Amino acid sequence: MSPTHVLARILLSLQLLAVLTTAHAKEAAPVPALPKGVLVLTPSPAPDFNLKNLDGKSFSLKANRGHWVFVHFWASWCGPCRKELPAIQKMIKAMRNTSLKIMLVNTAETEDTVFNFFGKLELELDTLLDQDGQVTEQWKPRGLPVTVMVDPKGYKRYMIIGGRPWDSKPYLDFLHRLIDTKAKQTP
Repeated sequence: MSPTHVLARILLSLQLLAVLTTAHAKEAAPVPALPKGVLVLTPSPAPDFNLKNLDGKSFSLKANRGHWVFVHFWASWCGPCRKELPAIQKMIKAMRNTSLKIMLVNTAETEDTVFNFFGKLELELDTLLDQDGQVTEQWKPRGLPVTVMVDPKGYKRYMIIGGRPWDSKPYLDFLHRLIDTKAKQTP
């Protein structure tokens, strides 16, 4: 085969490869970017807990299997938490007709402290009380506030560190994408 024929075949192969690559790229769904501050975790089992809310009703993480769970650790003395909680309240209203489960966990404060704090900020949130801080210690958040997204199989999948505008479009879209997809295969 002459060098001209070899070159012609290489060029034809490259053109075919370019056409196939372009066609595949158009068919493939784009992977959406994660909102600012969302970290992808190596899947690991989420520690179960059983905590009471301000009304004394018990809630456990394990009871929410089969759903994505938004587990949010916060404290009244935390400046970013104070700023973020009104956005979480709006996000809860926006997500109320979805399967997302939301568990706010107050870290190491008394019922009176939390109740007074909610009254000052005029918040209507349901929070769980980790009065001795043991659940928070078990989850090892890297500061406050921190949110961990737990998949329907009970694995930690995402960690969001710091206060976030949870009622904004990028974060609401992120939450909707999670609940609209099945959890990936876990270890």
